[in-house]
Amino acid sequence: MTNYATLTEALDDLKRRGYTADFDLQPHCIECAAHQLELHPDDFEITEVYRFEGANDPGDSNVVYAIEGKNGMKGVLTDAYGMYSDSLTAKMLEKLRIRH
Repeated sequence: MTNYATLTEALDDLKRRGYTADFDLQPHCIECAAHQLELHPDDFEITEVYRFEGANDPGDSNVVYAIEGKNGMKGVLTDAYGMYSDSLTAKMLEKLRIRH
């Protein structure tokens, strides 16, 4: 796994490596609006995770997930730390839990 200095650097490299879909987090799934596709927790795997801490503002902290769907789609999900965790289903919370 690569160590990236910035969020932009990570997103650019992942895109170059084929992670081209942009996923949005929903309570029960991740969604790619461009492809009108929902992937539920059993439909995808998280292959890489990168955390970024805001140097001056904790509100700038983000997590980037590199995701591969069982359908072959590859993309990224960017999320602020815990921003939506209250509204996620237990299955989605478990799927997105960062493993150290």
